[in-house]
Amino acid sequence: MIGPKNKSSKGRRNKRRAQSFRIAKATLATCPTCNELKLPHTICKMCGHYKKVEYIKKD
Repeated sequence: MIGPKNKSSKGRRNKRRAQSFRIAKATLATCPTCNELKLPHTICKMCGHYKKVEYIKKD
């Protein structure tokens, strides 16, 4: 059986594992109608437009 030559410290082990648990930032896109930030491929909450078509009436 082949195993590790020396024991890995808890800090070294945790540094290696931390890379896979990194939280990705949410990507944001600007609405072409009102220039507000919104999630891509969703209806804008400010103006109700998606791909320059009004889906929700906002007054």
